[in-house]
Amino acid sequence: MAFNKNRKSNPSPKTREEAERVARATQRPGQTKEQTRLIAQGIQKGIEEYKKQHKARARAADKARKQQSRQPPQDTDAGTEADHGVDQPMPAPARSSWLPWLLLALSWAGFALYWWQQQSG
Repeated sequence: MAFNKNRKSNPSPKTREEAERVARATQRPGQTKEQTRLIAQGIQKGIEEYKKQHKARARAADKARKQQSRQPPQDTDAGTEADHGVDQPMPAPARSSWLPWLLLALSWAGFALYWWQQQSG
C-alpha cells in the first residue's frame, strides 16, 4: 500500500478537542459560533503543523544519531589530538563556574553592608 502525501489526514479527537477548548477560552463577547469554529480550525491547523515539524526534527535527529553511530572512530591515537592543538569543548562544570564566584561576591558585599550599618548606627 503506497503512502499518499497529498491525502488529507483527519486530526485526532484530542487535537480537535484541544483546539476547540482554546478557541472557546479566547472567545470574545458577541462572537458567533461560526467564527469560533473557524478560529478552532485555525488552531487545529497550527497544532497539526507543529506536530509535523516536531516529527521532522525528531526524524532528522534520529538520522544524524544513527549516522554518527555508524561512522567508525576517526581518532586512533588519543595522544596526538592534544599535540595538534584541537580545541576540545570544556566540561559543563568548568563553564558554569561563574555562579559560585558571584554568590561569594554577593555574600561579601552583604556582609560589608551589614558591618557598615552596625558601625554607623
